[in-house]
Order: sequence, then C-alpha cells, then structure tokens
Amino acid sequence: MRAHAILSASGSHRWLNCPPSARLEQKFPDRAGASAEEGTFAHKWAEMALAEHFGKIASGEYNAFVKKARKSQWYSQSLSDYADEYINMVIDKVEDCDGKLMLEQRLDFSQWVPQGFGSGDAVIISKDRIEVCDLKFGKSVPVVAEDNPQLRLYGLGAYSIARMLGIDVEEVQMTICQPRNGGISTEILSVSKLLKWGDTIKPIAQQAMAGLGEPQPGEWCRFCKAVPRCRKLAEHNLMCEDSFADPALMEDDELARLLAKADMVKSYVTKLKDYAYAEALNGREWPGWKLVEGRANRKYRNEESIATILNKNGYADSQIFKPKALIGLTDMQKLLGSKNFDALLGDEVIRPEGAPVLVPESDKRPAINEAESYFEDLDEKG
Repeated sequence: MRAHAILSASGSHRWLNCPPSARLEQKFPDRAGASAEEGTFAHKWAEMALAEHFGKIASGEYNAFVKKARKSQWYSQSLSDYADEYINMVIDKVEDCDGKLMLEQRLDFSQWVPQGFGSGDAVIISKDRIEVCDLKFGKSVPVVAEDNPQLRLYGLGAYSIARMLGIDVEEVQMTICQPRNGGISTEILSVSKLLKWGDTIKPIAQQAMAGLGEPQPGEWCRFCKAVPRCRKLAEHNLMCEDSFADPALMEDDELARLLAKADMVKSYVTKLKDYAYAEALNGREWPGWKLVEGRANRKYRNEESIATILNKNGYADSQIFKPKALIGLTDMQKLLGSKNFDALLGDEVIRPEGAPVLVPESDKRPAINEAESYFEDLDEKG
C-alpha cells in the first residue's frame, strides 16, 4: 500500500489555507469513493501504456495487464480514449526534448515541508528542462496548473532530483492534463521564483505539522474529512452569534444540536440564493458575484435516427436500449468510445443554451448581463 504524507501535496491547498486541518483529518478514516477508484484505475492504465511505449516493461507484461484490466468494472472505451489524451501528451513532450521519463516517481520536498513527499505521475528531465505532468481524471471540479500548490511542490521535488543529477536548469514546467474537464494547462516558473515560493510556505507547513494555527473555513473545505465535526466551519456556515469552545472538533451532543437546525438553515440558504439570483436577473450586481451561462445537458436530437445509424454500424438494440428508450448519453459514449461517438452521432446530439447561474467572480466563465440581453431580445421581437 502506498504511504501518504501527513502534509501531502494533494492536500496542500487545504492545509496551506487551514493549517490545523492536516492533523484534524488524521482522526477520520479514508473512505475512497467510486470516483477515486476510477481515477486510480485510469492512472494505472496510463502508467502501463507509457511504460510499454518507452520500453520500461515488456510488451507481454503490458498485454497481460490490458487483458486483465479490461475485465474491471472501471474499464470502458471512453476511459481509454480520455487516458490517451494524457498518454499522447507525455509522449510528445518526452520526444520533443529528448528527455528522461520517470513514471510514478517519488518526489521529496521535505526541505520545504516537514516529511513532505509525493508521487509524480510523469517527470521529464532533460539537459535544460524539468517538467512534471499530472493526470487529473475527475470531471466535477476543474483543476488548473496556474498557482497550484500541489504542482509547485512536485516541481520542487523534481528540481531536487535534477540538482542531485547535476543538471542545471533555469525553469520548471508543471502541467495538468484533465481530459474530462478543462484539458491541458501549464505553469512555467523560474527556479528562483519557485524556490522563493517554497520558502514562503515553510512556516505555514511547520505550523500545519504541529497542528497549530486558526482554522479557516473556505472553498478548500470541500474534500476535508473533518468537515462534519469542524467547529469553525459550523460557526461559519450557521452564522452562530457565539464562537464554539475548544477543542476544534465537536462532541456528539453538539453535532446533534446542530443537526436539528439543518432543515431551517437549508431553507434559509435556499431562499437567500433564490433572492440573490432573481435580483441579479433584474440587473442588480452583487459584489464578488456574476451571472454566467449555465452548463446545459446534452440531449438526443432524434432517437429513431440515432438507432438507425447505430444499427447500420453493427450495434444491436440490446446494446443501445434500456429497456425501451435509448441508453443515456454517458453510457452511450462509454459504449462507442469518444472518437466513434463523435464520428457517428456528432450531428445527432445537441446542447441547448444553458440558463444563467449566479457564481463567484473567480469562476472562469465570462459574465453575462441578463438584463441587457432581455431588453435586446424585446427590441428584436418588437
């Protein structure tokens, strides 16, 4: 079983913003969900493909792996197609610089973070270049390389390896490939700037290792295991008049009292969001928020024509219907594979315009002015 650092790179966004969280999370068990298990499978699939391509394992070993992996519940043609985006990216990068590829490389950044280490999916080192490539297989939360502390810690670890090898470079390149949400993003930092960043986080990391500091609720709480019992988050979310007492985690009776308020709080938050949204549609601008076009679900243009296309291409009704209607778009894409799906059904799938949604200004989607659009539509119709 792979060891995990207390101050992990993957959790760095959390413990850099809320130093006590790293130690508090140790009080809770790991419960890897389906998404995490699928991600682990995708990483292994990509690792083995790259290892075979660059001669790190024999073709026979790779073929045996593929044969077994295809029987896994996590395998699909769609997963293979998405993984290919990352695999091809790494191959291109290695060949472009004629570099040395390290797969699942242990990266030590303990010079900056106590006992800090992690595993780099793909580390490329050449005579004048260091690059860390990270595969993100999640699709719900987009992740970018810019200002990403996990990638920067990996960058520091890769720099340490290059230094031990006597390779002198001026820049470190860090790339994320998230094929299901966002694609490829890269941050390039000079070594001096990366080292300076590493020095700025040293005191925070030491504080986090000691379990000290004030808890700070924020969007980084999303994946924190201590969320259900965190006093500071309860105080923050429920807008309590009095702060909770120490310790940092709530007792059972305290949590039960908050549970009794859950429905009331949920109702209040819903009304708050509905009011803010309606006002935004009428032209009110909320500080720190904006209206953007929402994500609309794709749908079939005509199920009969789709069935005809697929039947002609060798797909039986038993594969594409469940029980009488066509299987959903996600299952259909898994059945056909991304490339075949686009080739056969690209013109048969539509995505209606998404309804406006109110989001924080940090959201990367461009803002829309719904009030202006509304009156423009009236002018066109009038």
